[in-house]
Amino acid sequence: MQGVSVAKIARTMDLKNFTDDMNLKEHRIILADVNRPALQLSGYLEHFEQSRVEIIGMVEYAYLQKKSEEEKREIYEAFLSFDIPCIIYCRGFEPDELFLEIAIKNNIPVLGTERGTSEFMAELIYRLSEELAPCITIHGVLVDVYGEGLLIMGESGIGKSETALELIKRGHRLVTDDVVEIRKINDHTLVGTSPEITRHFIELRGIGIIDVKALFGAECVKEKQNIDLVIKLEDWKKENEYDRLGLEDMYTEFLGNKVVCHNLPIRPGRNLALICEAAAVNHRQKKMGYNAAQELYRRVQANLTKRDDEDDE
Repeated sequence: MQGVSVAKIARTMDLKNFTDDMNLKEHRIILADVNRPALQLSGYLEHFEQSRVEIIGMVEYAYLQKKSEEEKREIYEAFLSFDIPCIIYCRGFEPDELFLEIAIKNNIPVLGTERGTSEFMAELIYRLSEELAPCITIHGVLVDVYGEGLLIMGESGIGKSETALELIKRGHRLVTDDVVEIRKINDHTLVGTSPEITRHFIELRGIGIIDVKALFGAECVKEKQNIDLVIKLEDWKKENEYDRLGLEDMYTEFLGNKVVCHNLPIRPGRNLALICEAAAVNHRQKKMGYNAAQELYRRVQANLTKRDDEDDE
């Protein structure tokens, strides 16, 4: 079914359920945006996006407290007549009996949290953005290397899992092996996670399945990671030309987002884990404004200019 269940959001965000008899799994959220219904509670119901989660904060709660029982009933009947996925009270506020009565009659879940409204809304939007983001599944290995999300791709048996294992032994963290679920959070962010069934496991040909968390400790695994860099492993071929300077970045694309990509030829004697570490650190340097290849090019150009000046003298 489309969207994410209200039950999952209530569980992950530790929300109190004021409508205990309601099956929250049957209610779905399909939009990551949320709404504070100040205008709707005051009677303006045009352009009301009823598919959003509704948040009751200090302003909305204080406004309703000033209304008489007759006015409250009129407001509640109008507001709760829409097909709202759920309503969440923040700052420890609780709905009155009339609100709950009408909400239950219209099959609308009512939840609550002790957290501040703005803080809670920010986290809720982020969580919903993750849950509702476009998602694809690819074959690869995702590792957190010095804080950079390194996605290792290549044909089966080329050495992705072995490289990941060596990186783990060097103090880096595994996110997922073999199957990577990629979600597009926005136009600049891709997040990789593991399917729950294979989480923390690595398959090593000739040995079988190993549990990274059990063998190396909880500090060696991670639940999710932004994807910052892709390394594609491929068999080394003498006739192929490989980039030796890196003046221009190459990219690969997932869900419309471009990610820097390096093609890494496999040859006996190459330390893949060490190369992956260097690639991750070099990528971080580029994000901080330093490009080693461009610096070398600048030095060469400066040296050539200096020689030309000396020849002219």
